[in-house]
Amino acid sequence: MTKADFDEIVDGLAAFWGDRDLTALHHPMFVHEFGDGAFLIRDEGGRVAAYLFGFVVPAQALAYVHLVAVRDDQRGRGLARSLYERFHRLARERGCESIKAITTPGNAESIAFHRAMGMEAVEVPDYSGPGRTRVVFSGRLRD
Repeated sequence: MTKADFDEIVDGLAAFWGDRDLTALHHPMFVHEFGDGAFLIRDEGGRVAAYLFGFVVPAQALAYVHLVAVRDDQRGRGLARSLYERFHRLARERGCESIKAITTPGNAESIAFHRAMGMEAVEVPDYSGPGRTRVVFSGRLRD
């Protein structure tokens, strides 16, 4: 992913996230510092259809997915799964054995997706600070 790709994503966040303002979660470090773990898929017209920001933690043999999103008009085509599979390959190549992601307890779509990807989901009280429960997903990376 390039900085221009990142800018396109940030300019069009509503098409991916609706009325949820997730601007703060879209930090440019995911392109500048962790760009090799950032992937996207373009639609037939050349627009970003889906993207994933992730990184690996070598000391823990862990891959972490920070965000995965599919544009509203591109959902149901397996794009998020394709991005996850690509990130899995990168993580395995880098020696990772497990993968992790988080979401909020009310994000039923994310919870269903990650469970369908074979990840275990555990609700962790205060994960993101006092009173800020998160659902923590974890899974093993396999060939």
